[in-house]
Amino acid sequence: MESNKEIKLGFEKQSMLKKPLRSKKEKSLVMNNRLFLFVIPALLIFSAFWIWPFLKLFTFSVTDFNGFNQNYNHVGLSNYQSIFKSGILTTSIKNTLIYTVLLVVLGNILALILAMALNSKIKGMGFYRSAAYIPALFSAIVIGFIWSYVYMPQSGMIPSIMNMLGLDGSNFNILGDYKNALYGITVVDIWKNIGQTMIIYLAGLQMIDDSLLESASMDGCNSFQLIRYIKLPLLAPSITINIILSVINGLKAFDYPFIMTNGGPGDSTNTLMFSIYKMAFTEQQFGKAAAFSVVSFIVIIIITALLLVVMNKKESEME
Repeated sequence: MESNKEIKLGFEKQSMLKKPLRSKKEKSLVMNNRLFLFVIPALLIFSAFWIWPFLKLFTFSVTDFNGFNQNYNHVGLSNYQSIFKSGILTTSIKNTLIYTVLLVVLGNILALILAMALNSKIKGMGFYRSAAYIPALFSAIVIGFIWSYVYMPQSGMIPSIMNMLGLDGSNFNILGDYKNALYGITVVDIWKNIGQTMIIYLAGLQMIDDSLLESASMDGCNSFQLIRYIKLPLLAPSITINIILSVINGLKAFDYPFIMTNGGPGDSTNTLMFSIYKMAFTEQQFGKAAAFSVVSFIVIIIITALLLVVMNKKESEME
């Protein structure tokens, strides 16, 4: 027994001698301080093109800067008072919130229904999935021009179809209607992004184990109960991602109001981003536009923070 112990001790000593001893001064390759030097170019670019302009925004918001003349004057909070009194801010926030709510609710409901339909096993499934995703591949400019012709009064696709069905398509002019123009461009945005939203839901549905659904069906769950108590809770991460993306897309809406209606008729399709653009580059009121941007930034931050709190709470409840 003693000889066996001596042999084991000998092997342990040899293995300890073979292991390289790290000195205290030796640096880890993973946490090498020199690696942080590679971050400096990215930080410089980020600071020059984002942080510095963002800080200058607050500076210009209290001036009468017109975008060209550097001899501007400090006007205090008059720019903020002007945008509140004129009603532009209220109208833009209202239009943006309506646009965002419709985009979130209708876009996600339709995409979820489409994802569940395309998750079934039918012939030509690959073709249907590709066809549903095709609109997401085109740019907003292309989509905006195409739908402008679809909505065109009298000779557009929708009035032509109405005339073929015996309906009067001559009075159809949704983009020229003050009350309905915003809903018209919202439909276009939903149609464009429904494929992208559907793909995220489809990926979440395919992650659900079939044995779980089979066992629930054997326990007596019908199709509605499977969706309500099995699929939707397991889709909680996908729902959170899609809602956040839809809210971001709605709050920064600019493309379709600019391409299809130019903010009109009147101010019916003026969103926050379009109002800032129009104030700065059309009216040459950069100081006022900067103040508008600051207020919009605060509004968007508040909405995003509330959304994250609510979605995290809902996701934990669904789980």
